Amino acid sequence: MPRLGLLLAALFVVVMAPAAWADGQVRDLTLASKAFDGAKIGLGGERRVKVYLPDGYETSGRRYPVVYYLHNLFEDERTAFDRDGLGRLLDQAIAAQVVPPVIVVAADFSTPLGSSIYTSSPVTGRWDDFLAVELVGWTDRNFRTVAKREARGLAGDRMGGYGAIAMGMRHADVFGAVYALHPVGAGLGLQPMWSRPNFELLQNAKSLDDLKRDPFSQLFTAIYQAHLPNPDKPPLYADLPARKVDGRIEVDAAMARKLTDSFLLDHQAPRYAENLRTLRGLKFDWGRDDPNPDHVISNQALSRLLTEFGVPHEAEEYVGGWGDRTWGETGRVYTAMLPFFARTLVTDQGEPGEPSRRP
Repeated sequence: MPRLGLLLAALFVVVMAPAAWADGQVRDLTLASKAFDGAKIGLGGERRVKVYLPDGYETSGRRYPVVYYLHNLFEDERTAFDRDGLGRLLDQAIAAQVVPPVIVVAADFSTPLGSSIYTSSPVTGRWDDFLAVELVGWTDRNFRTVAKREARGLAGDRMGGYGAIAMGMRHADVFGAVYALHPVGAGLGLQPMWSRPNFELLQNAKSLDDLKRDPFSQLFTAIYQAHLPNPDKPPLYADLPARKVDGRIEVDAAMARKLTDSFLLDHQAPRYAENLRTLRGLKFDWGRDDPNPDHVISNQALSRLLTEFGVPHEAEEYVGGWGDRTWGETGRVYTAMLPFFARTLVTDQGEPGEPSRRP
């Protein structure tokens, strides 16, 4: 009996032990782009790209769906892999069948001020072409992909989440499903946007480097370069929606209207509602405890707006803060984003389960 008990105990350990996962590959590559020719801030045409290839890619002969991942502001394509362990998390998720084997592509969308804002501009470059034409075409030529929109997902974190929704609505003919982790820029919040940057600093800046001691001024100048670009107005190469005069902020109503119409997702969504309705899936989430309540109320309002325009989507508010529930086995990438793509993206094995189409 003791031997039988030991045998049963050993068998129990084998059965209950979590499955080991095999390592995929993460390749560091570059893409020669023409999308930044003539950009006023002098971005180079060589853009870095990280590509995750699942275990077995070299020998399987199969083709794979692709998720394009857009990083947050003040980050680049390396952050999710080198700091947050995205490659290891993908290995684990694939082994556990949370998601089928998938290729993940992350490119560098940063600028000297920290972010392209995922928007094309004569000042910062043609970011739409870079993503939807060059990067997608380069990926399909160099890797065994399922080269159709139904097999392409677009995901992003915070400013990258903004980019995923914005690029997804503009290029719904290229991407079939969109997941935005805690997107910003969803709409107006409690504070006016002009209350954030230091306009005295912006008005007196001699170079872009002068802004780097104030993150809000740096960020909002990047937004202005994307949405209020002025190639003939160095050193910021942007018009300003407000100025500081005699210690008071004076708002330029025409520029403020142009900014909100161009930048905010709730202003863009009605223009692209028909595009959004063609997606196989659209989901975004946000943390209830974000210290900036603007992000919370504007995401809530964006979901209601999408419902008003008949756009099928999923929106989820969870208990968490500013990016503190994103990574790891219990984080949103593993528990929400990857399962979302598992049910919305086509593989070379055929259709996944029918995605929800309810608003």
